Amino acid sequence: MENAALLKAIIDNAIDGIITIDGRGLVESINPAACKLFLYTPGEVIGRNISMLMPQPYKSQHDEYIARYQHTREPHIIGIGREVTGLRKDGTTFPFRLGVSEVSYAERKIFTGFIHDLSREKEAEEQLRDYAAHLEELVESRTSSLKDTVIALQQAKEEVSSSLEKEKELGQLKSRFVSMASHEFRTPLSAVQLSASLIEKYAQPYDNENIRKHVAKIKGSVGILTGILNDFLSLEKLEAGKVEATCTPFDLVRFSEEITEELQLVAKQNQSIIYQHTGTASVVALDQNLLRHSVTNLIANAIKYSGENTFIEFCTEIGPSGCVITIRDNGIGIPEADQKHLFEAFFRAHNTGNIPGTGLGLNIVARYVGLMNGQVIFKSNVNQGTLFTMTFPTT
Repeated sequence: MENAALLKAIIDNAIDGIITIDGRGLVESINPAACKLFLYTPGEVIGRNISMLMPQPYKSQHDEYIARYQHTREPHIIGIGREVTGLRKDGTTFPFRLGVSEVSYAERKIFTGFIHDLSREKEAEEQLRDYAAHLEELVESRTSSLKDTVIALQQAKEEVSSSLEKEKELGQLKSRFVSMASHEFRTPLSAVQLSASLIEKYAQPYDNENIRKHVAKIKGSVGILTGILNDFLSLEKLEAGKVEATCTPFDLVRFSEEITEELQLVAKQNQSIIYQHTGTASVVALDQNLLRHSVTNLIANAIKYSGENTFIEFCTEIGPSGCVITIRDNGIGIPEADQKHLFEAFFRAHNTGNIPGTGLGLNIVARYVGLMNGQVIFKSNVNQGTLFTMTFPTT
């Protein structure tokens, strides 16, 4: 008797609804939580068919569900049961997760249904979907506006350039223009990046794939625009004579392995960056910041202009004559007619299509390599790939 009283107390105080029915679908018991969910009293439910708590099409199919369960004999476990809809006394419906198990009692079998209300979870999911959609529209609008502004700035720069007669005056005007525009855009871009990171953090408990997808799209767009601004700022500093090489000894192999690991994370599907070092020496005396920017730019270009399921070869060698760094890809290559202009500022090959870029990256690489007394050359064929080689003398 004591055990029976304890069991009844547990059922009566359970948070989830519990209903038992016989093999014909007639309700034998219902706990207070289930009564609260369906807005019925026990007397209004017990003895009646369970279909009274089901909206269509569940009402007409409930016998089929019972027959299916009796045939498979596979109980539905709470937490992984199917989601269904319940019908309240006032005619409203609500979602819940249903777990069903078979219980042998007094030489007969009854079925116990465990009902977990999903109303709050569904409302939260709907709010998150609405918020994510609104956020995507907002960020796309602002990102589009920023892109349009960058394009307008570029067009304005070209119009101003064509009207100037002296190259020195053009350089000074461009330097001031780029510096001002780049700094003005950093604040809103930083705000968008921070907001995207916070949204990603706060949405983690909901494990929503749509939110992760949209946040990644936001971060990707911000990354592209940030890269554009960084290129403009780097060019401005170079032309203003503010960049100097500070060469100090460091481990080239460890340096290269770190870059390989970082860029492998942003490579395309099944794209592999293969790094190899030749020789026993591993220490060089170069400017790590300038070299990191140069190597990263060349490998990033190899990723961008190569397809999926390809290899990118990254090799370093230290010998008696100096240090040699090569990056080889199997991408779209560079048309022969464009190769003589490749290191010019704002120049892009004609086969790049809609692939984003500023046309500044290789110009900056060549100038950074030059500041370290090095040289960069390349070999390329259309649709066969490109090989960039940076050489630095031994100091």
